[in-house]
Amino acid sequence: MEENVRRELNALEEMLLNWKRNYLEYATPDGNNDFLVEEFQEEITKYVTPYLRRLFECEYLTEMEVAEFRDSCYSQVDDLRRLIQEVETPPAKPGVWQKMILKTKVIWQE
Repeated sequence: MEENVRRELNALEEMLLNWKRNYLEYATPDGNNDFLVEEFQEEITKYVTPYLRRLFECEYLTEMEVAEFRDSCYSQVDDLRRLIQEVETPPAKPGVWQKMILKTKVIWQE
């Protein structure tokens, strides 16, 4: 792969990560954030995929390189979905019983 093509793909990847960060900022803890993941995926399909197809048609990328980059783009969709789920359901803080069990374990080990 030529250096200029590599730079183009790096720029695309950075653009994608910016989109993902932006969508994540709009996620709310009360749920109903599925539309954010769907819109992110639509942007990849609408803007990135045709660009990759054009790079392939002009023989700047091989079919395998296109598939690898496209897969990495859609893996960002899965990552956004996971991050939004974390926003919607933050990790539970240890309750009274969990704290008591931890203290008991420490005392038992001594």
